[in-house]
Amino acid sequence: MKKQLFLILFCIPFLAFAQNIKRENINGKIIVEGNDIEGITIYNSTSNKGTITNAKGEFIIAVALYDLIEVKALEYQNIDIRVNKDILESKKVRIFLIEEINQLDEVFVRTRELTGDITTDAKSVKLFTPKKDVVYFGMVNQDPNDFVEDNPARIINTAIRSEADAMVYSLNVINVVDQLLLPLFRSEVKDKKAAGIPEVPVKSIKYYLGSSFLVENFKIPEHRVEEFIRYVEDDTFDFELLNYGHEIEFLELLNKKSKMFLNSKSKTD
Repeated sequence: MKKQLFLILFCIPFLAFAQNIKRENINGKIIVEGNDIEGITIYNSTSNKGTITNAKGEFIIAVALYDLIEVKALEYQNIDIRVNKDILESKKVRIFLIEEINQLDEVFVRTRELTGDITTDAKSVKLFTPKKDVVYFGMVNQDPNDFVEDNPARIINTAIRSEADAMVYSLNVINVVDQLLLPLFRSEVKDKKAAGIPEVPVKSIKYYLGSSFLVENFKIPEHRVEEFIRYVEDDTFDFELLNYGHEIEFLELLNKKSKMFLNSKSKTD
């Protein structure tokens, strides 16, 4: 009896501490292809409180740093999100969900002209890093430590820290490129046979999701998405980038082209 009483008294301070954590409301939005975005469950498993999305896919939930948010819906792939500093500072999170996950026909492993020296190669590779307050369906099954900064239990190789951190987010975006951006850009190519890219089934084109990705990450105005695609696929465009295995190069090109596109438009306006 004394042991049981001791355990109860021992646990009370920890329970009280968990309840006293200051949490802030953040605004969230689920982005999917179509209109079936109402009633998706958003659950904070750390605080044991949750909510559901409204008819516009929007929700409000109280979170603290490192809280674990679970997103569950029957027709979409369930994902878990670890709250980081970027989400807290912006007080918002955009979550991209997709109905099905397509498997790639081929996987390419490229050396990218590596020297073999880790430090040199890490500095020479430049990767596109998407916004950290935007979550994509490809983040499922990731190690929670990947989303927690300054975790004392995590072993970090300081020689390649910046490269490793960038790769965590970039590798998750590979699925977005293969399933959203490549079909979108391929669909706008007039002569696909001459360009050396395959035909794109209509059901594979997630136009809304692909265009939303361009708006969120490259600041392309919604009404100029098609114009931006034509701008990218000009006479100098290498259509080989629309084949699997070139995702990182393609993102880097979009990053460069978007700045040029927005700059040219600002001068003409």
